[in-house]
Amino acid sequence: MSDCLFCKFVNKEFETKIVYENDFVLAFNDIDPQAPIHILIIPKKHISSLNEQTNKDKLLMGELMLAVKTIAQQLNLESYRTVINTGKDAGQSVFHIHVHLMAGRPFSWPAG
Repeated sequence: MSDCLFCKFVNKEFETKIVYENDFVLAFNDIDPQAPIHILIIPKKHISSLNEQTNKDKLLMGELMLAVKTIAQQLNLESYRTVINTGKDAGQSVFHIHVHLMAGRPFSWPAG
């Protein structure tokens, strides 16, 4: 999708500090971190949100979750929070599915 900020990162139209990349996903530091470690992991294929994924995307979604684990291992994280916001009212501001990987401080529940 040409007007999607995250697609522009995937296509290297905008520069970002890449933390991890493979054939399926791209991960980079959040520009407005909510924790000392706050990384966004996105599929390279544009999917607007969890509501837009299809059965054909199930392997890609698995790649997304495996990337979270790989990044956490590379950073020696034993504890971390993952979040996927779906829809405007849930806090999704970029409509390209992404996982927030946050660590480096204690978290509470409800989210805080």
